Amino acid sequence: MGQGQQENVATSLAGAVSEEISASLAPVDAELERRYPGDPGTRQPVHTVYVPGDVFAADTIRSWGDQALTALDEHAPDAASFAAVLGLSDELAEPVYSRVRAKLEREPIEDLRVDFEDGYHGRDEDEDAARAARLIAEAYANGTAAPYMGIRMKCMEAPVRDRGIRTLDIFLTGLMEAGGLPDGLVLTLPKVTYPEQVTAMVRLLEEFEKARGLEPGRIGFEIQIETSQSILATDGTATVARMIQAAEGRATGLHYGTFDYSACLGVSAAYQASDHPAADHAKAIMQVAAAGTGVRVSDGSTNVLPVGPTEKVHDAWRLHYGLTRRALARAYYQGWDMHPGHIPTRYAAVFAFYREGFEQAAARLARYANRAGGDVMDEPATAKALGGYLLRGLDCGALDIAEVARLTGLTRADLEGFAAPRRGDLTVSAK
Repeated sequence: MGQGQQENVATSLAGAVSEEISASLAPVDAELERRYPGDPGTRQPVHTVYVPGDVFAADTIRSWGDQALTALDEHAPDAASFAAVLGLSDELAEPVYSRVRAKLEREPIEDLRVDFEDGYHGRDEDEDAARAARLIAEAYANGTAAPYMGIRMKCMEAPVRDRGIRTLDIFLTGLMEAGGLPDGLVLTLPKVTYPEQVTAMVRLLEEFEKARGLEPGRIGFEIQIETSQSILATDGTATVARMIQAAEGRATGLHYGTFDYSACLGVSAAYQASDHPAADHAKAIMQVAAAGTGVRVSDGSTNVLPVGPTEKVHDAWRLHYGLTRRALARAYYQGWDMHPGHIPTRYAAVFAFYREGFEQAAARLARYANRAGGDVMDEPATAKALGGYLLRGLDCGALDIAEVARLTGLTRADLEGFAAPRRGDLTVSAK
């Protein structure tokens, strides 16, 4: 008997009707599973740091952390001064500040991309690509790597295509020669305008996997959205949705390129920012196209650097903090950071976001898990969002598992179950 079915309940339809409908929808069921597998359930970094390939060194990650700590020491040496700059409440000031400093000491960068595109100005790209592979392999081997690391190659447009392919080949080959591809490997394909360029990237990775005896589909990549054509095609369709499908399951993220995209639309330099209406439009389309596919969306960056006298640093910090909080509220949980001085406010914004909503989210999820009443009637989809919220807070260091367990009575495995329910569970309300 199916769930909720009883032999003594009268019905009017023959059993064959349900069977025929299921048979007719079988292709749709398969398509749904293939195209919308859901979130992968893995950690999503809160930011990506770009470092030019000719500048990247063995101590880059530690150097960025030390520079960020120095900026705090100079411009906000204690919790009260940092909170005053950012407008943090007295309740949040100390927890956020102490966690920011601890994060900068322990894990200053969550995701690092060695850049061989716009930020690269080296004279020997072959050597720099080989060196990047060697240093990243060594970092993973000795425990100094960021959780995620990789390169941004040149795009698939004709003038730089061969150079980009060669750099990627040298980099991946170097990793294989050094012991294999690390689990945290991330590749970024920039300036994608046509789905066929994504298809070309898939073909390239397939050939590398065959050449090195790797499991098919082992290597994924991010698609960088930097052109108007990547949002809207000439036939009016959403190109970015077609790009996700063209990746054949290899796409891991969509990264918004603030300044290239803005310039493509003719936005004046003074108004090129991640909160411009043109940026909001592009990211909204990216978000809808990626929803349910397992592809994550990342916001762009600000080019206002926190350098110079304290007053200027504070102004830049407030801008960066505000943009990051704005992105988080819109469910863009990742962004770019271009300077060590951005990292303190990146983590401050992220930690404040999770800590200020922690107790309410924990209480709501606990009530839902225990089928208890309350002033909000949550559905399974909201429980999924609450579980994901708490997990992201744990992953970045904003929350501790002990405090989450104390307020929810749930383990991390329980949270993962709520955050990634089986297909169909979201249609069944809590009883």
